[in-house]
Amino acid sequence: MAVIEDARPLGRSLERSYEVVVRGRLKFRVGPMVYVAFSVDESVMGFAFPREERAALVSSDPRTFQMPSVADARFNWVHAALAELDPTEARELVVDAWRMVVPQKLSRAYDLAHPDGPG
Repeated sequence: MAVIEDARPLGRSLERSYEVVVRGRLKFRVGPMVYVAFSVDESVMGFAFPREERAALVSSDPRTFQMPSVADARFNWVHAALAELDPTEARELVVDAWRMVVPQKLSRAYDLAHPDGPG
């Protein structure tokens, strides 16, 4: 079971990433773009994810992954129940979401510095 503290230090450490709290919700941004956000009760992690791939992700494990709300459906976004993720998987989703909002050169530099992934 993943908890918010499994992802928080990673979100703080990724290049250009910073933490904000908006209406009681922890979010990670790069510039103005939010790439990870947690529900107020910290049970759900929303994260950037390719729109064209999210239906396949949700259907692969509907207990863990859910489509975003109707209001957020236009964005590259999906939700995950933290209780259904293991800590390593949660960190991998954070890094993958971050990759969607940073230049490729930062993503490649991260891979070189972390050849075994976010662990």
